[in-house]
Amino acid sequence: MIAMYPRQLQAPRTSFFLFGPRGTGKSTWLRQQLPDAHWFDLLRMPLVVELMRRPETFRSRIEALPKGSWVVVDEVQRMPALLDEVHALLAESGARYRFALSGSSARKLRRLEVNLLAGRAITRNFFPLTAAELDFDVGLDDMLATGCLPMVRKDPDAAIDILDAYVSTYLREEVQQEALTKDIGGFARFLEVAALCNGQVVNIAGVARDAGVARPTVARHFEVLVDTLLGTWLPAWRPRARIKEVQHPKFFLFDPGVARGLAGRLRDPLSDTERGSLFETLVLHELRAAIAYQNLGGTLSYWRTPSGAEVDFVWERGDKRIGIEVKASKRWRTEYGSALAELKQEGRITAAFGVYAGSERQRERGLTVLPFAAFARDLTAGKVLA
Repeated sequence: MIAMYPRQLQAPRTSFFLFGPRGTGKSTWLRQQLPDAHWFDLLRMPLVVELMRRPETFRSRIEALPKGSWVVVDEVQRMPALLDEVHALLAESGARYRFALSGSSARKLRRLEVNLLAGRAITRNFFPLTAAELDFDVGLDDMLATGCLPMVRKDPDAAIDILDAYVSTYLREEVQQEALTKDIGGFARFLEVAALCNGQVVNIAGVARDAGVARPTVARHFEVLVDTLLGTWLPAWRPRARIKEVQHPKFFLFDPGVARGLAGRLRDPLSDTERGSLFETLVLHELRAAIAYQNLGGTLSYWRTPSGAEVDFVWERGDKRIGIEVKASKRWRTEYGSALAELKQEGRITAAFGVYAGSERQRERGLTVLPFAAFARDLTAGKVLA
C-alpha cells in the first residue's frame, strides 16, 4: 500500500517505537516504509485472542523469518506483555530481527511499568499532516476548520462526518476506557470543556466546576489525553527576567479539527473568538512535527507576564532561544511583536519570528514576520529553528 501523502519522517534502520495519535497515518507509513515486514496487527481481535491463548505463537512466527527481517507490532499497547518477548529476541539474536512497534497510547505501558527494551529501540513520534506534506495545497481556513488528519484531507467534503465519527467512536469510547471511569456523561462533559480550554492556561478547579466533575478526576482525565497523545502541555518559559512571569502551563489538543469536533463547533463557521487559539494549535503542530522529524531536540514553551506581555512559543536548545508570536489577523500590526522585540533587544532570545494570516513577508524591530505558508516552508527547510 502506497501512502497518499509523502511523509517527512525517515524510517530508522534499527528497531524503533513509533508513537502518534490514532488516525495520523502510522500504519500506512509503516506499510510504505517496510513493505516486506511481517505484521502483528493488534487491532484484529482474532489475532489478539490467538496470542492470548498461545503466547508462544509470537516467537515461533518470528523465528521462522529470514535474517534481517522487519517485524511490525501495530498498537503494541494492547498487549504490552509482547515487549518482554521482543526484548528477549533482541537480547538473544542481536540484529537478526528488527522491530517497528507502533502505539497510540503510552498510558498502559507506563501504568504497567512494562519493558521498554532497555534502550534497544529508539523512539520516533508521528503527527497529522504538515503543510509541507500537503504540498501547501490546503487553505489556512480549511486547516483551522477541519484540521490535518489524513482521512479528513483525503475527503474534505466528508470532513465533518469523519471528525464526528472520530470524536464519537474513538475519543468518547476508546479514550473513555483509558480514563478508567464509569461516568461516561462526566467524561463527555470534561472533553467539551477541555476543548474550550484549547490554547489556554488551564485552571483545573475551573474545569472541574464547569464539567461538574471532581477536581482530582479532571486532573486524571487531562493525564489520559496527554498519555493517549491527543493533547500536550506547553510549559511556561522562565528566563529569570526581573519581572514575575506566569508559571502555569497551557493545554493544546493535537489537531484543530479535533478541537472543534470536541467543542461541537464543526458545523459552525470559523469565529474570531476561536480563530486565534486554532491558529496557535496549528503552528504548535508544525513546530512539534519539525522538531521530531528533523531530530532537533530542545524544548518548547510560552512566556507571559501578569501585565499581559506574551510570546506564544519559545524554542530553546543550548544557547539558542527562538521566539515566535502568532496572530490570526490578515494584517500584522507593530504592537503584535512588542514583547518579542523587547526580549530580542535584551538578548534573552537569539531570533524572533511573527506568523500571521496575511500574504506578505515583513521585517520590523528585529522580527521576521511571515505568512503561515512561508513560515511552514522555512520551518521545513530548517531556516526557523536554526
